[in-house]
Amino acid sequence: MKRVLLKLSGEALAGGKKTGFDEPTVMEVARQVKELTDAQIEVGIVIGGGNFWRGRTSETIDRTKADQIGMLATVMNCIYVSEIFRFAGMKTEVLTPFSCGSMTKLFSKDRAVKYFSQNKVVFFAGGTGHPYFSTDTATVLRAVEIEADGILLAKAVDGIYDSDPQINPDAKRFDSISIEEVIEKKLMAVDMTASILCMENKMPMYVFALQEENSIIKTISGKFNGTKVTV
Repeated sequence: MKRVLLKLSGEALAGGKKTGFDEPTVMEVARQVKELTDAQIEVGIVIGGGNFWRGRTSETIDRTKADQIGMLATVMNCIYVSEIFRFAGMKTEVLTPFSCGSMTKLFSKDRAVKYFSQNKVVFFAGGTGHPYFSTDTATVLRAVEIEADGILLAKAVDGIYDSDPQINPDAKRFDSISIEEVIEKKLMAVDMTASILCMENKMPMYVFALQEENSIIKTISGKFNGTKVTV
């Protein structure tokens, strides 16, 4: 793969703290991504906002406003992780679908591709810029737009299971599964909108646990321990 879109969950970046950031975890992500960029692999990144905000659990706030708070949470995450990446020796840019003053630049495919050609890691913050769309959907949308070779889905769990492994100790993990089967069985590796977007645009996904040692590098090298979603 020459160009990939890495999706990091906010919860995974929080480590055992559950909220905020666990800096050693983020530094380890930076170390692995630097290995990819040193090997001339172009990396785009989307980060969820769950370490700060889960608006869908609120029953007192208008859904549109709750989702806007979530978008801003992803901007905070991307700015923070971007700075850690710079400390680790990488060049970065943060793009958003809406203006954030001088903190980010507006997203366009041309701008993203230009930054990739400059060996920069490009962060896609702010989701799609619209309510009712998750960062899962933003991940697939950006991956399709930038013509990525695949999506690396780094989660708190090590793949896709036939049921929730936190509830069912006998849950079975899939080593490989088609996106059609994911949709048919409603497995929700990503939300349904994102799954359908993957299917329609033939965008493969690799789902793995961020906490596993060298998980990002293993996924790129084909040695990963997770679930490959085929198209």
